[in-house]
Amino acid sequence: MLKHETIEKNIGLLIVLTILVVSIGGLVQIVPLFFQTSMTQPVAGLTPYTPLQLAGRDIYIREGCVGCHSQMVRPFRAETERYGHYSVAGEYVYDRPFLWGSKRTGPDLQRVGGRYSDAWHYAHLMNPRDVVPESNMPAYPWLDRPLKDAHIQQKMRTLNWVGTGYTEQQIADAPAELEGKTELDALVAYLQVLGTHAPKN
Repeated sequence: MLKHETIEKNIGLLIVLTILVVSIGGLVQIVPLFFQTSMTQPVAGLTPYTPLQLAGRDIYIREGCVGCHSQMVRPFRAETERYGHYSVAGEYVYDRPFLWGSKRTGPDLQRVGGRYSDAWHYAHLMNPRDVVPESNMPAYPWLDRPLKDAHIQQKMRTLNWVGTGYTEQQIADAPAELEGKTELDALVAYLQVLGTHAPKN
């Protein structure tokens, strides 16, 4: 058996053993998660994003919303009292990439779906201070322009590679669903679905 002193003095051996220990520890923690259905199966009623919601999610990312708003309710009393049930893995099975975040200049948005009307969201995005006078969120008036997403079908096919499960009919109908919509419509559609399949307390 190797002595501790021998390992510490041989830098190559120390590196190899460190990598080995970290790898085994990582595998022991990570691999079992792939076999827990609560980690890999969607919560009841959760479906993949519609083409409009998917386009809205891309706008959410493009506009940097995730820089100020997290999308993960932590299992702490202060958070569950404010936002509702803590987040569970099954809510995120269709999210690529995850938008959990840790920065909260603004409130967490994981439970915002259905909390306000579409009209409230439109007003809030056009000028946040019209509905929340103390808000420091910037206005997004340029989002009131036609939605152009020529690659929506390719995005949906790509998401199918990681198991999202869009049908060929849904993919074929996607451009028609975006027809005549604005970027604002898409973003509101995305916000209105967030957290709507949360577990009940």
